[in-house]
Amino acid sequence: MSSPDQLVLCDGQRRLLLAQARRASGQHRDVLRARIVLAAAEGATNAAIAQNLGVTDDTVRKWRRRFSQHGLDRLRDRPRTRRPRRFAAASSPR
Repeated sequence: MSSPDQLVLCDGQRRLLLAQARRASGQHRDVLRARIVLAAAEGATNAAIAQNLGVTDDTVRKWRRRFSQHGLDRLRDRPRTRRPRRFAAASSPR
């Protein structure tokens, strides 16, 4: 089954995503998202992308949709809406 979120990349987007997907020192999540979008633009199904990259169909669907609707800016994490968690200082063993 094909996705309703068909992706077409311009040359600039493709170059940026290829560079990000090939980064050896890049964060894993950023490399993964770039690979998902590149595979989707080549016409791969969500199931095939998920199997090749070792993620769930839902993960592929999420990033494919975000890119389709909002472009490269939405491949970054969204800002958190809540205050970060605070942990009590660990007491040292006596």
